[in-house]
Amino acid sequence: MERINIALVDDHTLFRSGLCGLLSHHEGYAVVADMGSGEEFLAALPTLDVDVVFMDISMPGIDGGQTTRRALAMRPDLKVIALSMYGEEQYYTRMLECGASGFLLKDSDISEVMAAVDTVYAGGSYFSGTLLDSLTSRMRSTAGGDDEGDEERLSTREIEILVCVCQGLSNQEIADKLFISKRTVDKHRANILEKTGCRNTASLVVYAIKNSLVEV
Repeated sequence: MERINIALVDDHTLFRSGLCGLLSHHEGYAVVADMGSGEEFLAALPTLDVDVVFMDISMPGIDGGQTTRRALAMRPDLKVIALSMYGEEQYYTRMLECGASGFLLKDSDISEVMAAVDTVYAGGSYFSGTLLDSLTSRMRSTAGGDDEGDEERLSTREIEILVCVCQGLSNQEIADKLFISKRTVDKHRANILEKTGCRNTASLVVYAIKNSLVEV
């Protein structure tokens, strides 16, 4: 069984210990680093065999955003999952812009934590169910309507596909889930990117937050 090496970077010792304990019960994961600051993690990174990093957003000294940006400059293949206790949207935006592959609230269930690890390790993006629920709800309220000239308005189907994209699903997986053809998904996904001016999954979420499409 392939093992995923994980690093925890958070200034709260109790939280790190709890997450480490939960992850250690899964034979497919190995916590190879447990650090309390961005400085400590960056100093150790050159010699660390790590695949996925859980990164606290708010830390004394070098915060999560700066640490993520510097870490990815050193190791572009690294997958970073941002962690937060709160819903400050400016932090989500910054972490995604710094290159994070996903975002989780610290009170997420271990099943969601594991799903996030598996998804980003496979090359996808993963965002908290709470964030996705807000995204769906807020964007549904803006879909349709009478303003036919609004080129950025997303259809209900486009919103469904956008949420699936944010969950890290491939176009074929989205097609299977929504019972439509992959060609249809390809077309809708291209339309979403064109309407929003985004290039990838992370930029789609950043766009939604910056344009008040998400309330978290």
